[in-house]
Amino acid sequence: MDLQTRKISFVQEFLKLQNEEIISLFEKLLRMEKKKISAKNLGPMTLEEFNKRINLSIEDSEKDCLTESTILLSEIEKWN
Repeated sequence: MDLQTRKISFVQEFLKLQNEEIISLFEKLLRMEKKKISAKNLGPMTLEEFNKRINLSIEDSEKDCLTESTILLSEIEKWN
């Protein structure tokens, strides 16, 4: 069975679930695995990447494309 077929089969079974605890466990597992994948993809950036990010940040600041920290924190609280 190829990956696409397995995913479709999994989603079909998932949609049949009526137990909220099981769904919560799947959500937790998905979050944990996504964090692991993100952690693996993190690594030191090159000096060129670092300078590019700095330049983009300066451009955003000059264009007033910023989010105040209080607004950002307020939005983060809504994520859960």
